[in-house]
Amino acid sequence: MKIYVDADACPVKSIIISEATKTGTPVILVTSFPHYSSEEYPEGVETIYVDTGADAADYRIMKLAETGDLSITQDYGLASLGLAKGCTVLHHKGFLYTNDNIDQLLQSRYLSAMERKSGKRTKGPKAFTNEDREKFKQLFRKIIGLD
Repeated sequence: MKIYVDADACPVKSIIISEATKTGTPVILVTSFPHYSSEEYPEGVETIYVDTGADAADYRIMKLAETGDLSITQDYGLASLGLAKGCTVLHHKGFLYTNDNIDQLLQSRYLSAMERKSGKRTKGPKAFTNEDREKFKQLFRKIIGLD
């Protein structure tokens, strides 16, 4: 198993790296060039930079990911592609995307986009909390076999 992270706006990268290195599971951070960092990561953590084009990171992750890999993203579209490819997919707020919940999530995203397109305002996502961080850590540790 490899772990692919849609890393541009991922608030749990440090948890992913810290916990995955305990198991020796490879982590691939996929991010766009404007998010370039000279940060040194532990052995087993790789950064792949992609162009800034729409969904460039998503396309690269789907090109690289294989059945049985793990992906972390907040993007419902990427999550649906990962599920179709046989990957386990997590949201950084600590929930697992499944074939049972992805259709409803995509429908909700679509309806919100249609409301915005018609000039209505929609609420953004709720702020990321320490509770979300802990919930993610617990689920992530379980999936990679630490708990």
